[in-house]
Amino acid sequence: MKRIYIQDVMARDGLQIEDQFMPTEKKIDFVNRLSDAGVDKIEVTSFVSPKAVPNLQDAADVMTGIKRHKDVVYAALVPNVKGAERAAACGTDEINLVVSVSETHNQKNVRRSVHESFAGFQDVAKYLSGTGIRINGSLATSFGCPFEGKVRDEKVLRLVDDYLKLGADSITLADTTGMATPKQVNRLTTEILNRWPELPLTLHFHNTRGMGFANVMEAIRAGAVRFDASLGGLGGCPFAPGATGNICTEDLVHMLAFMDYHMNVDLDQLLSASKELETVLGHEIPGQVIKAGKINDLHAV
Repeated sequence: MKRIYIQDVMARDGLQIEDQFMPTEKKIDFVNRLSDAGVDKIEVTSFVSPKAVPNLQDAADVMTGIKRHKDVVYAALVPNVKGAERAAACGTDEINLVVSVSETHNQKNVRRSVHESFAGFQDVAKYLSGTGIRINGSLATSFGCPFEGKVRDEKVLRLVDDYLKLGADSITLADTTGMATPKQVNRLTTEILNRWPELPLTLHFHNTRGMGFANVMEAIRAGAVRFDASLGGLGGCPFAPGATGNICTEDLVHMLAFMDYHMNVDLDQLLSASKELETVLGHEIPGQVIKAGKINDLHAV
């Protein structure tokens, strides 16, 4: 059965819009628990201005405080060269660059045009050249924009090409506001993998309208094997009306495990970490399996 790669973004995407600041030592503990559970990649933090994202003001302390597993990629989102310099100094394995396919969303998010964002990425790529640090190019609003509506496949393909010309090692298509439909996901994923069959392509889904896991299955049918998810289902774009969390890591692993897909992830360790996450945050989280139990958990009559 096909090998699926699980990439967790809770420590960055999940925590960035939480109302409360999670203590640094707790963030480090959760990243370590995700590493121990066997996830393939962890987006540990974001090296952005503390004024922009106060919850990630301890980015350097978290990245330098975690335990490293040789089989896990430790990534960080950066907006510019200054962020890349800070990330590199902390031993980050991979830099995640993000631009929106939608001009309106990009302006709302970073106050730049898409062209201006790529101009800045040129400087980041130049700085990282020869360092061994990989670059992942993420495309937000790949499947729809809450301000502009439909996003044309041709524009997504052009921006993938722009990232690859820049020197990106991998690409992420992000459904930032949960607007993707399974048919659309299958079509766009197929188009990209037909054009770039060796491209490490990640799909990043939100479950805003309850279609996140159906989208995963259609992406797998189209040939995708890498998926972002967030422990507990935390997350959501702060610049998108009505946006809710990412698909839930433990729910994703649970679904795929009982469909006999191969992953290197320990589901029980994920569930334990998710229950602890709910306790630390002090509020209910969206994950379903921590509420209902696994489908092979039987009950006394």
